[in-house]
Amino acid sequence: MDGDLQEHNKLPELKLDAKQAQGFLTFFKKLPNDEKAVRIFDRRDYFTAHGENASFIAKTYYHTTTALRQIGNGSDAVSSVSVSKNMFETIVRDLLLERTDHSLELYEGSGSNWRLTKRGTPGNLGSFEDILFANNDMQDSPVIVALLPNFRENGCTVGLGYVDLSKRVLGITEFLDDSHFTNVESCLVSLGCKECLLPTEISKSNDCKPLYDVMSKCGVMVTERKKAEFKSRDVGQDLGRLVKGSNEPVRDLVSSFEFAPMALGVLLSYTELLSDENNYGNYQITQYNLDNYMRLDSAAMRALNVMESKTDANKNFSLFGLMNRTCTAGLGRRLLHLWLKQPLLDVTEINKRLDLVQAFVEDTGFRQVLRQHLKRIADIERLIRIIQKKRAGLLHVVKLYQSSIRVPYIKSAMEGYNGEFASLIKERYMDRLNFWTNDEHLSKFIGLVEVSVDLDQLENGEYMISPGYDSQLSALKDEQESLEQQIHNLHRKTADDLDLALDKGLKLDKGTQFGHVFRITKKEEPKVRKKLAAQFVVLETRKDGVKFTNTKLKKLGDEYQKILEEYKSCQKELVTRVVETAATFSEVFEGLAMLLAELDVLLSFADLAASSPTPYTRPEITPSDTGDIILENSRHPCVEAQDWVNFIPNDCKLVRGESWFQIITGPNMGGKSTFIRQVGVNILMAQVGCFVPCDKASISIRDCIFARVGAGDCQLRGVSTFMQEMLETASILKGATDKSLIIIDELGRGTSTYDGFGLAWAICEHLVEVIKAPTLFATHFHELTALAHENSGQTSGIANYHVSAHIDSLSRKLTMLYKVEPGACDQSFGIHVAEFANFPQSVVSLAREKAAELEDFSPLSIVSDEPEHMVGCKRKKPSEEDDVAIGVPRARRFLKEFSELPLDKMELKEALQEVKRLKNEMLNDAGDCKWLKQFL
Repeated sequence: MDGDLQEHNKLPELKLDAKQAQGFLTFFKKLPNDEKAVRIFDRRDYFTAHGENASFIAKTYYHTTTALRQIGNGSDAVSSVSVSKNMFETIVRDLLLERTDHSLELYEGSGSNWRLTKRGTPGNLGSFEDILFANNDMQDSPVIVALLPNFRENGCTVGLGYVDLSKRVLGITEFLDDSHFTNVESCLVSLGCKECLLPTEISKSNDCKPLYDVMSKCGVMVTERKKAEFKSRDVGQDLGRLVKGSNEPVRDLVSSFEFAPMALGVLLSYTELLSDENNYGNYQITQYNLDNYMRLDSAAMRALNVMESKTDANKNFSLFGLMNRTCTAGLGRRLLHLWLKQPLLDVTEINKRLDLVQAFVEDTGFRQVLRQHLKRIADIERLIRIIQKKRAGLLHVVKLYQSSIRVPYIKSAMEGYNGEFASLIKERYMDRLNFWTNDEHLSKFIGLVEVSVDLDQLENGEYMISPGYDSQLSALKDEQESLEQQIHNLHRKTADDLDLALDKGLKLDKGTQFGHVFRITKKEEPKVRKKLAAQFVVLETRKDGVKFTNTKLKKLGDEYQKILEEYKSCQKELVTRVVETAATFSEVFEGLAMLLAELDVLLSFADLAASSPTPYTRPEITPSDTGDIILENSRHPCVEAQDWVNFIPNDCKLVRGESWFQIITGPNMGGKSTFIRQVGVNILMAQVGCFVPCDKASISIRDCIFARVGAGDCQLRGVSTFMQEMLETASILKGATDKSLIIIDELGRGTSTYDGFGLAWAICEHLVEVIKAPTLFATHFHELTALAHENSGQTSGIANYHVSAHIDSLSRKLTMLYKVEPGACDQSFGIHVAEFANFPQSVVSLAREKAAELEDFSPLSIVSDEPEHMVGCKRKKPSEEDDVAIGVPRARRFLKEFSELPLDKMELKEALQEVKRLKNEMLNDAGDCKWLKQFL
């Protein structure tokens, strides 16, 4: 509460008189209604927000409604809040980088005259980039997607277009999707989409409700546009202006799709790319192919903790946080973001990345030298974009120069490497570096900067054009220095005339109000009062002294000021010219940025592998239709990186025809979830091109990882835990192939025991018999372990595993061993876990009694993987349907006869005899009816 009050006290004062307030309200009430727009008004010294936006800002950022003020009177009054510059920057960063549900509009003006000057959304950071990334790196490249779904008999054809404004890339694709839009979800995850344009009309269609659910799951802001805006008429012509190179390939690409060009058309209109001529010829277009990368949906990204979350206790909680050891300012970080969302499927390309990582792991000195140089590399991608937009100054050019002069050192380090992979490093980096740094490219840019920029002034923090770069500038500089010398001589002569010590007694000041002036202290003034009155003009008398001038100083000062203005004007023109010249090197820097970012990420992988307390190993990669998935002594990289963890490694052997489908049982907290997740994480790391936390690894490439590892409630979308579980499982059943990896944890526990078990059994059978993908299925339904024996005659590859635990025979205390071993678990440990949670002893005892009543561990005629062990049945199975059909009518007859007994008129002994007779009759009728015997 005190913090709220302090924050409130910092609020800028809302300074509007009645006339200004009325004028503003006239304008404000004419603004169109937009629930997603947060509108902020720039009032020069501070900012304001009004109406619903004011309440939102007060509650969200000030955490109190006492920050609200009213402008206007009576029914015309509008809630308002004032916002300081720092708070404005906080709001901009939160709305555009963290949230996915608002756009931001900034207005400038006064009275009733205001105009929209800046607009930003999570996908189009637009003109807010300077605020967002003034003091920190650009962490990710936001992408805007447009989708046009078209429903047909055989499914839904989706036309997709996207634009990455920071990388200046346009993309287009078209594909058939299922009713859950699993392909759309994979695209949104892979591209890192922040905002999606959809036709307004489809929001009314029931078929598209799952599409909106996908947007919500992926954290994508939906922006609806009229269907008429999804048009392809001028797309080819527009792309011809934006895209580099020949128009023919662009036209051919666009004409090969039916709906995607319409999606791209609405994007070009929405982002207003054509309104800025700096975009012309600077974009590239690509066909996005779903089959180029491993597909990951939002559930898999969450289950495997791929990306960082605001709730992470430390950076090592997420795979990205653990792997991000990049050195460059933003370049490597953004590429790592992209690579983790787009693991590779090409064995050759994965092995090339692994070769490079191995080279860097094995040669520590080589790795460290390269990383030291990369630390000096600025965010080249962002700098060149600012220069292309003509928003740059000499500072941006100098930063590019400072990065450029590090490149020869990187080249030199690579030339000194003569290890096993020297030829690959030459092919991958040296040849490209030699091309980008030759006399026509980077060397030419370095020469330009060294000639044009006064590099000596950089130490003083000044970015100036070198006087020798231009003859006019040089002449102005000489004149400026000459005037400075004359003013200095006059200063010395005046000190002599007044008999005052130079600088100590008579000072020379330069200010904006009077220009060059002399100043003496008030203590010295009486000594020279007569001369001051006779020969000088006193300008100001203050505590710090007396300022005065004469005709000569004023004349020299005026001339100096005039020359200085001319010099600044000439500097400005030359800076513009240098920046324009620097912009012509954009292709060089884009190529260089790509190369340095890749090098940075691979060095980051090597640093992670080499610096881990237990070293990582290089995985052997095989095509998806051959080989198995073998991870010996595998570990979970994020879990083992936590300070308090002593990780126990486990083997995972997914072998075709033997253990391709693994059912894993065992106690809660025993490590089932960690084990199945670590397998997914290891495979993802391997296909990104990183070493893995194992002693030995062989991985058959997976085209997709599907994960269902505990659904959180989604009540805000009207989806229960169980429904969310079923939706995610439906995505697996519809989207998985035999080349996928499936990870399922505790399926079917959100409903009744028998329903859940039935669903789990049916899903297992479908995965084994139809999809045939390698699967890790962790469960508490011990009965599922019977699948391995029921299918033992087939080459289904079902195997039982369990996480081991030890119970002390005397104390009954449970100790988790965290080892995954062959065979099924033969009992539950729920009550022991309740003891861990310090349940009252009376509750634990009652639970043991009830469990003893309900559980039947009588051996079945099913033998486990190890012949000497018998597998128990955890729950009583429901009776056969025939038993129920026979037993229920007989039980009803018993109850009816019992209810008709005149117990109120009978003696106790007589009543007991009668009840015994009814019971014996029913017992005789029961015969082999198990249900009826259970009833009795």
